Formats: sequence, C-alpha cells, structure tokens
Amino acid sequence: HALSEILAAETVSCLNQAMAVLQDIWDEIGIPEKQQLERTEAVKKHIESLLDMMISEEKNLKEYLLNSIAVCRKELDTLHRELQLAPFEVEEQGTILQMEKDLRARVQVLLKQKRDRKQELESLQERDRDLCDILCAAPFRIDSNAVPSLEDLDRYRRHLASLSTEKEQRQEQFVSTKQQIILLMEELDRSPDTSFEQDVVCKDDEAFCLSEDNIAALQNLLQQLEAQRSQNEAACTELRSRITLLWERLQVPVEERESSAVH
Repeated sequence: HALSEILAAETVSCLNQAMAVLQDIWDEIGIPEKQQLERTEAVKKHIESLLDMMISEEKNLKEYLLNSIAVCRKELDTLHRELQLAPFEVEEQGTILQMEKDLRARVQVLLKQKRDRKQELESLQERDRDLCDILCAAPFRIDSNAVPSLEDLDRYRRHLASLSTEKEQRQEQFVSTKQQIILLMEELDRSPDTSFEQDVVCKDDEAFCLSEDNIAALQNLLQQLEAQRSQNEAACTELRSRITLLWERLQVPVEERESSAVH
C-alpha cells in the first residue's frame, strides 16, 4: 500500500506538471482564459474517461475471477461426488486471484483422475468380454455410466485375475484331455462322429469354448472312450482265453500258435 500511495502521488505530480506545461503553451499562444478553462475541462474529461475505463476493466476481471471460483466450486462438488471422495471444503484464505488459480488446478487434477478411472474401466471391461466369451461366464456387474471407485477397480482386477487363472486351468485340462481322446480314438479305430467330437478333435485349441458344460462333456467323452477300451480289452482277453483253450483241445502245434499270435 505504501508503494501504491507513492505511485499515486507521482501520478498526481505528473498530471500537475502536464497541466503547467499546457498552461504555458496556451499563454504563449495567447488563448483566452475562457478557452483555457474549456481545454482544461476537456483534459479532465479525458482523464476521467480513461480512469473509468480502467476501473471497469478491473471490475470485470474481479467479476470473472469470482464467477470462475463459483463454477470451480460447483464442479469440484460434482467431481468429489462422482469420485466418491469426502465433500470438498474451500479454504477461505489468500487473494481472489490465488484462490481461483488453486481451485482451477484442483479441478484439472480431479478431471484427470476421472478420465483415468473411466479409461481403466473400459480396458477391464474389454478383457472381461474376451474372457467371458471363452469361458461362457457372466460379465462382472458394474455400472458403466458411473465413475468407478478405487475399490471397484481393485475388485474388478482381482475378478479378472481369477478368471484368467480359471481360463489357464481349463485350457490345460482341455489340451491334456484332448490328447488322451485322440489317442483312444486311434486305438479304437474310431473317427469323431458328433459335432462336439469334431470340435474337440478337428478345431484349433483356441477355438474351443471352455465353458463348464463343455469341460464336463469333454470328461464324459473321455470316460466313454476309456469304458469302450476296457470293454474291448475284456472281450479280447476272453477271446484269447477261448482260443488258447481250443488250441489245447485241438493240440495245435506251438509253431502254428506263434504265427497266429501276432494278430
């Protein structure tokens, strides 16, 4: 304030000097006193107009800053509610200019947080859709329109980690069971008949839907093939026993038995 008073005094001094110079010029020119008064009045009006314009501009600036503060406060209330943060409390300290700057900076920080959370949610949902398609599972329940909380995002990440583990386990189980099924079919001289069997044997591993029903059907198919092999082995054992008995009864020579044994 002391500096402002000094500058104001200097301004008044400059004005007085300028008026004195103008007075000297008018006297030298010989302008009558009445006209000098008129000119002085014109100078006064020019100065008043300039000062009024400057005051108006500074008032507009103040109004702009106050309006910006009000808008920022309203936006911060909304952002705190959307981001599930504690209610926003304004610190009534500092100048209007500093307060407006601080509030605007706070808005930008929270807007970035909001964008980051929404982007991560979209990324998680995309991964969720891929995993659900493969596992035939229900998607994670979350409001896509709302801004997720940090706890929501953490739960979503853990859910997807669990799904990924489940996918890997089912994939390993599928590949292992598929190999056993292919070997059994070759051993039984059987080709895949049903559409499910063709999906298992003929399609790429990545194309197989790893749903719980499919995994159960896969295990059931393996058990059926193993049961068929067991039945065939039992039948073979019985036939071999009967053949051996007939050999004994017919007294078939050992050489002839050995030539037939390879079959």
